[in-house]
Amino acid sequence: MDTSTEKHPARLDLPPLHLGDLTIDVPVVLAPMAGVTNKAFRRLCREYGGGLYVTEMVTARALVERRPESMRIIDHDPDETPRSIQIYGVDAVHVGQAVRMVVEEDRADHIDLNFGCPVPKVTKRGGGSALPWKTDLFTAIVRTAVQEASRGDVPVTIKMRKGIDDEHLTFLEAGRIARDCGVAAVSLHGRTLEQHYSGTADWNAIAQLREALPDVPVLGNGDIWSAEDAVRMVEQTGVDGVVIGRGCQGRPWLFGDLQAAFEGRPDRFRPGVADVARTIHRHAELLVETFGDEAKGLREIRKHVAWYFKGYPVGGALRARMAQVPDLATLRELLAELDLDQGYPGDAVEGPRGRAGTPKRAQLPYGWLDSRELGDAERLGLVAAELDVSGG
Repeated sequence: MDTSTEKHPARLDLPPLHLGDLTIDVPVVLAPMAGVTNKAFRRLCREYGGGLYVTEMVTARALVERRPESMRIIDHDPDETPRSIQIYGVDAVHVGQAVRMVVEEDRADHIDLNFGCPVPKVTKRGGGSALPWKTDLFTAIVRTAVQEASRGDVPVTIKMRKGIDDEHLTFLEAGRIARDCGVAAVSLHGRTLEQHYSGTADWNAIAQLREALPDVPVLGNGDIWSAEDAVRMVEQTGVDGVVIGRGCQGRPWLFGDLQAAFEGRPDRFRPGVADVARTIHRHAELLVETFGDEAKGLREIRKHVAWYFKGYPVGGALRARMAQVPDLATLRELLAELDLDQGYPGDAVEGPRGRAGTPKRAQLPYGWLDSRELGDAERLGLVAAELDVSGG
């Protein structure tokens, strides 16, 4: 794999990230992504660079009920450290119970709380990125989680968005509340709920939050597609670290680039087709191992194929066949049909990846924006927001 240093002068010597008693030598966090950041993908990323690698989001209620899928989500490899999980909940009691379970059973070294999910079936019931609008509910959930986690000295962080839309911003107030409740760090995705993943992330908002919270680490998320983007974000906003979401889809080596940049080294990974093919096959093998089912593992690899081959000279017919691959043997045959002598295509593989979509009107419970306090009817409606689905 080519690790050339040409045309990549950006570098930054950033200190380690401290979360309670944890020290993250490379201040980079893998953002939870449903169906992506499972144990298999986290291992691939960890093999390239250091950082904090968070599980897919798991709902508090499902965790307390020990549903098999939820227990799978929070499982870690024996050598995976620190163990980080993200919990989503809309009720302080359930969140507290989930955190207590995780801490008492020593299932994680770090817990993140999700307040950034933009999925309509969550937000229309008041969950995800709609929740910080209700300051009493937000405060209760964060305070309870921190209190329960403190029993085992497990640091708690939060991940959130700017707000519901440009007229209903919550990030500064939510950041201060979380800080006062004792969180170890705050992460901000520089978009509103209404934006989903469209448009451009607002790094100015991230800089505002950094300035407003001088006494707690602040992490920035949004539009980091390369190590150079991460360096620019740190330089422009002053954040203590970065959170990587869609930018690493089909590019686990991005974490190697990030570590190099943050250590002041200019080298970057520039994989040719043969390197990408090897990584896809290894990813598929790890997925089979993770799920204990070859058919399930190969169903999971299909969505990754398009991300891995973004910008590479791979024909549409071959891509389509890989998107229906049934087993490892067939995957090997298809990968062997590639022109493995093709090198790194350059700019074609850089830049945005994943679905950006378009702005969507925020779907919220009736009357949600009328008050910053939670009403009794709204409290009852929140029960349905705890779903076994994840968002950003």
